[in-house]
Amino acid sequence: MVELAENQIAEKPEGLQRKVFCANCMHCKLVRIATETQGKYQLRVKCDAGKWRKKLGEEKLHKYFTVARRSIDLCESYVSMGSEREFLKDLKKTLPIRDEEYTY
Repeated sequence: MVELAENQIAEKPEGLQRKVFCANCMHCKLVRIATETQGKYQLRVKCDAGKWRKKLGEEKLHKYFTVARRSIDLCESYVSMGSEREFLKDLKKTLPIRDEEYTY
């Protein structure tokens, strides 16, 4: 596996850039979003570098249980948090399988 220096994106041997997984980026943050049920919340992930945007510019949040699938072809803000393969493998084992509500 190619080790990434800060803010770099690894390249495939053919010279093409490979996808980066957002979950392994320092800018991928877990946030609590209140639900309609009082005292309950759901977990969402966001990019604190502002890379996840809707068409009208509003910040996009993704469901926590889907974070291991989030990837992007090119991101100039990507900052690796370590070994991608190990991290994603462990993350997939610990993620919930569906959207869940939690109590404050």
